[in-house]
Amino acid sequence: MHTTLNVLNDIIAAAPLAAPKTLPQVIDGIRLWIMGIIAAVATMFLTVGGLQYMFAGGDPGRVEQAKENFKSALKGYALAVLAPVVLTVLQGILGG
Repeated sequence: MHTTLNVLNDIIAAAPLAAPKTLPQVIDGIRLWIMGIIAAVATMFLTVGGLQYMFAGGDPGRVEQAKENFKSALKGYALAVLAPVVLTVLQGILGG
């Protein structure tokens, strides 16, 4: 006779447990998240800069502000590209 507790115990025993992640796997996951977040923020700056440039209407101050947003977006994309390099160096230092 199977009781509810025995059935639950059988289900838990049959389900494979997730193995703890190694340091390189954790760093790789962090790298992917960082790249995604930085690229998303850079895309936001690029979009805002484009809209500001379109609606500047010839106002030099607003055009300059839009150009600054373009520069910020470029810096963000550069960081997104360099994030794997930085984390690879970190992984090498920590011994992964």
